[in-house]
Amino acid sequence: MLSILIPVKDYNCSLLIEALHAQGERLQVPYEILIGEDGSSQELLTLNAIADRLPNCRRIIKETNVGRAAIRNLLAAEAQYPNLIFIDCDAAVERENFLADYLQALKECPVVCGGLYHPDKQPGGNCSLRYKYEKQADKFRDAATRSKAPYDKFTTFSFAIRREVFEAIRFDTSITEYGYEDALFGKELKRRSIAIKHIDNPLMHTGLEENRIYLSKIERSLHTLAGIKEKIGSTALTNTAGRLERCHLTWLFMIFWRAAKPLIIKNLLGTAPSLKALNIYKLGYYIQCRRGKQIQ
Repeated sequence: MLSILIPVKDYNCSLLIEALHAQGERLQVPYEILIGEDGSSQELLTLNAIADRLPNCRRIIKETNVGRAAIRNLLAAEAQYPNLIFIDCDAAVERENFLADYLQALKECPVVCGGLYHPDKQPGGNCSLRYKYEKQADKFRDAATRSKAPYDKFTTFSFAIRREVFEAIRFDTSITEYGYEDALFGKELKRRSIAIKHIDNPLMHTGLEENRIYLSKIERSLHTLAGIKEKIGSTALTNTAGRLERCHLTWLFMIFWRAAKPLIIKNLLGTAPSLKALNIYKLGYYIQCRRGKQIQ
């Protein structure tokens, strides 16, 4: 028995709903698809209305955005079956046994991550920054690599979990901005010694934003990270910031960062962005956010 949960904010996921419904009908077990519309516009609500016409599908519509953590918790609370699969709305199903493989894996482990990948060619529009970043990350997203650090590689893009495990943890609703709710969830799984199984059952990620929008999302995620530093512990970014501070070099780096910031942003918004430039920008922006949090 399976509940498929899809949080949505202003995204046309009608093809995803249709693909999951077709697989659900072949499962020969009770299933449902719940779509959580989290403050979506009327236009997108209309595009996703196919869910209102398909058997075993229904939508929960929140007129005001409640946030990525809260909408996932709400979907789980509304679910009626003991096995949950969370799927981000900007995904495409290309594996015929996607749902069946998750169900089989849940028999062996309480939490399962299937992974994700991206198209071989960059989609249209100026999404070069997100595409370049994700294609680099795809090199390390196979199940064998993820299994070497199972909790650090946990992602909410697509994962299956037994209901009683999810209800014991749930997502941290203090996170209202974009980013790091999956990292906190993974750390809580580790703290409780709940096993994660990584399998090669990926979805294609289709929601590649244009460079300016993606950079804005990165900035929001860094605001989030600065606010939950004590909860989340160490990350590669916070460790680098910590080394600068211990070596008393933060002030020098920030002088460089502020001077170089216009050129870095110009590069990141262009057609050939540098991932090294992105890392520098993220480090400086995080330090700036962290200083702001400490002053408050």
